[in-house]
Amino acid sequence: MTFPTIADAAADLASGRTTSVALVEEALARIVDPAGEGGRALIAVQPEAAHAAAQAMDTLRAAGRAPSPWAGIPITVKDLYDQAGVVTRGGSVALAEAEPATATAVSVARLERAGFVVLGRTNMTEFAFSGLGVNPHFGTPRSPFDRATGRLPGGSSSGAAVATADGMGFAGLGSDTGGSCRIPAALCGIVGWKPTAARVPLTGTLPLSATLDSLGPLARSVACCALLDALMAGEETPAPLAPMPVAGLRLGVLQGYVTEGWDAAVTAAFERALSRLSAAGARVERLDVPELAEIPPAMTRVNFAASEAFAWHRDLIADRRDAYDPRILARIARGEAMTAADYVALRIARARLMAAITARTAPYDAVVLPTCPLIPPALSEVEDEAGYGRINLLLLRNPTIANFLDRCAISLPCHRAGEAPVGFMLMGEHMADKRLLAIAAAVEGVLAT
Repeated sequence: MTFPTIADAAADLASGRTTSVALVEEALARIVDPAGEGGRALIAVQPEAAHAAAQAMDTLRAAGRAPSPWAGIPITVKDLYDQAGVVTRGGSVALAEAEPATATAVSVARLERAGFVVLGRTNMTEFAFSGLGVNPHFGTPRSPFDRATGRLPGGSSSGAAVATADGMGFAGLGSDTGGSCRIPAALCGIVGWKPTAARVPLTGTLPLSATLDSLGPLARSVACCALLDALMAGEETPAPLAPMPVAGLRLGVLQGYVTEGWDAAVTAAFERALSRLSAAGARVERLDVPELAEIPPAMTRVNFAASEAFAWHRDLIADRRDAYDPRILARIARGEAMTAADYVALRIARARLMAAITARTAPYDAVVLPTCPLIPPALSEVEDEAGYGRINLLLLRNPTIANFLDRCAISLPCHRAGEAPVGFMLMGEHMADKRLLAIAAAVEGVLAT
């Protein structure tokens, strides 16, 4: 089923064809539908607050005082964003008894100021530390693809992706430390956006890695993501997204280890997308970046996520170790043995590789590659630790490049209707977010035809 975009909803609200109350009720009905994934996609629903906000937006619009064209449109937020008066659990029971937040996260408050209505809090991998989307505490929402089998939604923003794909709100706010917006977008057939890390303030969010964490939306179109990104970044009146012309775009198809282990369906969809872009006038060129192979070895002895996560979790682990998912606990605990010297060496190596790779990619408008080498794996494939670890690393492999290099990146669906979902990832330069979104909008138009 195809659901409308934020622009569609704004047009319907402006014309009187619908109301915010109606949009909220439709979304809530899907959330509570026992035949759907709402019970796993959201771990906390806020119907009373959502109804009150929707009624307020309808009243303001009727009086000509709506705070923005998007006032009254329902969205969801990942369970690591603070909401005043609500406990931020990070998809874990270890924080179930924590004090409620005293203030709402800056990015969420900015969207609420524009009139967006929060429906509730979406499920996630515990403490955002995995690309699979598995959560033993609240259940694992299933990808929209092949639900009879039951397939992974991708993580860590699993619930945000499934809720958006299934019409439980027009978008979901996620976070991306190693692909956590883009992986679930790819596995659920929607759009996932990772901004340059500094673009959206992290204030009021539960951290995984202060170095790598980025806050971005998952939605049904590039324009939806661009709008939410602009508001989250503090723009009061975002300009409409204007796609760049496809003809003449120079796209570098990243080579090296990112080309290994692709499913046949990923290869077919990605190569078809490249052919369509080439036919539309884009200059599609294979791009070798030798320094890329230095990224995995640089993180062998230490990595930002484990070391920085352990620093935050150390006291909580001491108090609530048994409340953690053992697989997540083991991954966080690796940070305990990582030395300060190794951490400093990694920061130095990162700066060197960022500069070297920037020189390689500077001639291109964007670098492209599949978001993930796999179609959504079956949940049964990650029941044992060997499968969990192998598939997790494969799903994270390509997206983590943008986080390590501190760049913006986006995943677009490039599969045909009825096929397994495949993500087409575009990566831009550091702080070139607006330009990449305009390029992505152009690519989206070609892939959708």
